[in-house]
Amino acid sequence: MGPLRFEPIFKSMLWGGRRLPGYLGLDAPHDDPIGEAWVLSDVDGSLSRVASGEHAGRTLRDVIADDPAAIFGEHIPADGRFPLLLKFIDAKQELSVQVHPNDEQAVAHKGDGHRGKTEAWVILDANPATSRIYAGFNDGVTTSSFREAMSLEKTHELLHAFTPKPGDCVFLEAGTVHAIGADILLFEVQQTSDITYRLHDWNRVDAKTGQPRELHVEQALAVAGFTGPCSAVTATDETLVNCRHFTLHRRTLDGPSTAGQAGCCRVVVVISGSGTIGGLDVKTGSVLLLPAAGGAVECSGTMEYLECGIGEA
Repeated sequence: MGPLRFEPIFKSMLWGGRRLPGYLGLDAPHDDPIGEAWVLSDVDGSLSRVASGEHAGRTLRDVIADDPAAIFGEHIPADGRFPLLLKFIDAKQELSVQVHPNDEQAVAHKGDGHRGKTEAWVILDANPATSRIYAGFNDGVTTSSFREAMSLEKTHELLHAFTPKPGDCVFLEAGTVHAIGADILLFEVQQTSDITYRLHDWNRVDAKTGQPRELHVEQALAVAGFTGPCSAVTATDETLVNCRHFTLHRRTLDGPSTAGQAGCCRVVVVISGSGTIGGLDVKTGSVLLLPAAGGAVECSGTMEYLECGIGEA
């Protein structure tokens, strides 16, 4: 089985912008703000579909069901679903201050079959004057001091914050309170989960409903870990993340090479440049799933790409 290319799924968000269709080389599907483009998803109701080739039009879930070993190799997830969700995010405005549960908490809160959400971001573009990343707490913050800050509308002041730059990677273990600031374009890899608990939403009102969005303060505090600052991995590091849920590496290509690994499922995300991977033309924004059965594939061109793997490597 050769590389698989999927159609992106655009998500309208009140904090979103208009950059994602152009970044992916596509026309905008509507005039609403687009906050996310899900480029590989096995989330119920948002299943990725193969864009071209012999499997064109079929969902990722259907392709997996045909031959799980061809996709995953020996390490087939117990539920048979693709365990990672990959997306691009265009934050024109700040996202809510939020937190996600771990696997055990997700099952306890939502029932069997639900996963937690550990995630990682790679910054693609940011405004040095206005962009901020909020990740983890400042030293010494406790549940009680955070509750007091929320009551005084000072929620974000207790969060560790920094100005991101392109190439930075931020790893967020489930339970880390965080927020993406304004004017940031980034790539995200996460566990296949859509459980989010909001703590603060910058007091904004949804223009479509005329109401503020729902907060989930008690659920959020029940899963939050009051850990210290969460800093970025520098732009020069090639190994960005190696955790029990996924790996993330940065690769720079300037000529012939290979991508992927025999017997292992990998996903390649091109973040700059162009070339070919496994015989397919790719450019900035291209995402390819490299099935385990396909082994390593030849690639050429001048590009920078991210390579995501399932579980520790």
